[in-house]
Amino acid sequence: MFRFITRQPFWVNLLAAMALVALLVFLFLQSLSWITNHGSYLKVPSVVGQPADQAIKSLEDKGFQVVITDSIYDETLPLNTVKKQVPDSGATVKVNRTVFLNINPVTLPMVSVPKLEGLSLRFAIDRLQKNHLRLGDTTSRPDFMQGTVLEQDYQGSKIAPGAKLQWGSPVNLVIGAGLSQQQIPVPELYGLTLADAKAVLAAKGITLAAVLASGPITDTLKAFVFKQNPDLVNDEGAPNYIQGGQTMDLWITATQPPVDSTRILMQSDSLKIN
Repeated sequence: MFRFITRQPFWVNLLAAMALVALLVFLFLQSLSWITNHGSYLKVPSVVGQPADQAIKSLEDKGFQVVITDSIYDETLPLNTVKKQVPDSGATVKVNRTVFLNINPVTLPMVSVPKLEGLSLRFAIDRLQKNHLRLGDTTSRPDFMQGTVLEQDYQGSKIAPGAKLQWGSPVNLVIGAGLSQQQIPVPELYGLTLADAKAVLAAKGITLAAVLASGPITDTLKAFVFKQNPDLVNDEGAPNYIQGGQTMDLWITATQPPVDSTRILMQSDSLKIN
């Protein structure tokens, strides 16, 4: 074969090479129309508002490729719904071209819980809405901080600022109701565990303010109260009174304090007076 080519005149080989190149160019140009689907066009259907799975199947069945892009949650649309498409519906494109779909998330996103304690109820509701949460139940308890958020909880448990909840979750609030007009004797908490003392204060509508520890304590709820403010009686030995919503401070220690007969007498005298 090589000898046959070399025996031919140069101009014959040149013409043969030119013919071969022309044939290759012709075949390449003809194949382009097949590779690029020249002349094959489709109109992009509208899939906005459709469930994602349905929209993807509809586009693929018509010869389009589909790419899903990330999206920010839109609470006005159902989950897993097409929010936007590119190209827009009605556009004419070639077969196998890609349609990009912007999808509402499949699940509700997580959002941070704001700090609400210390805010008025109106500002707390506004803060919840800005963080894509909503107000749940509200309860009140006696407290000098009237109209102010005292606690925030979710499903019965306190929830700290920065914790994550699903978009739209309800946050329950405890609101200060002001001081009770009724004067009640200061309860005797000496010798009780902190857990029991908290229960007594809650039952009487008294707010626990500071808890001061004496010495090392591994479990504060099991520690014992050995001092309280206000105390059971005043400096003149007369019973102290307190209003619901006022505060008390407690001092605790790891070991149970000894029985104080003086305090027993003071408590007895206080009960007699009342």
